[in-house]
Amino acid sequence: MHNALFAQRPLGPMLRRWRTLHRVKQTHAAELFGVAQSTISRWEAGVQDMQPDERLRAEALLHARLNSAADYALARLIETHPRAVHLVCDLTHRLLACSPARAAEFGLPMAQLMGQSLWRYATEAIAQREAALDALGWHDNLAPPGLEFSTGTNDSIVVPIRPSLCRWTRMTLSDGTAVRLVETLSAI
Repeated sequence: MHNALFAQRPLGPMLRRWRTLHRVKQTHAAELFGVAQSTISRWEAGVQDMQPDERLRAEALLHARLNSAADYALARLIETHPRAVHLVCDLTHRLLACSPARAAEFGLPMAQLMGQSLWRYATEAIAQREAALDALGWHDNLAPPGLEFSTGTNDSIVVPIRPSLCRWTRMTLSDGTAVRLVETLSAI
């Protein structure tokens, strides 16, 4: 159920932000996607949904990447943090950086999880919180600086989630893409 919730998030507003940050006109974006300029306009306005293949191309274009010295410095801070924390792309939930304490919880080596989406391991509590993000203004940078909630639990041996208090903090990388810092604050 929660995978369907994640897949439904409209990407139009993110595409508009990407175009603005990169000074790309709708006509050029239309060429990138092989659609009419009016289609880009309808996606960005939220009037038309993307087809699955268009969505995959948009996710590939819009997902967070560590590109600059500042982005890599953030990753290094996370990779040396003493508590269980990790950084994911806010759009795709791909793992970008991880502390040793968090890596010790995983059932696979970090090399196998880095760059992979962790969404498939989400609990129902996490999926419900994710579904509420738009209403909180999360994707419009209007949400509170840190969002705390109880995670629930899953039965995964790869990325086990135990009942805990968690905090999500949304941040922006140097290229304007959004990432999410995930912190375990305490066990419940």
